[in-house]
Amino acid sequence: MWRTSWVAVSCVLVAALLGAIGQYLFKAGATRSVVDHWWSFLLTPWVWVGMGCYILVMILFTQAFRLGGTVTVLYPIYASTFIWAAIFAMVFYGQPIRPVHVVGMLLLVLGMYLMGVGNASS
Repeated sequence: MWRTSWVAVSCVLVAALLGAIGQYLFKAGATRSVVDHWWSFLLTPWVWVGMGCYILVMILFTQAFRLGGTVTVLYPIYASTFIWAAIFAMVFYGQPIRPVHVVGMLLLVLGMYLMGVGNASS
């Protein structure tokens, strides 16, 4: 049986979603910056909201660890950020999700499952 609580896992799943949203916001801020300086992206509200997402990610991770979650169980679950990011790229930028991407996503999910099961039984 899982030793990591479902609440801790839920915290990390929400953190994964927020992490992907943060990436989308960083890209939006980078493409909307009008000044041609490396720091001009800091002038866009998109980047600041993206940073807020990452602060929430760290708060959720901290709460998940306080609930007894372990790094080896929770961090692989956070890898679902890559799946969310691909979905956002498809929805907001029209980037296709090809069959090879779906295979990669399935391997991520399988890896998350195996890491969780491997740690739950030890």
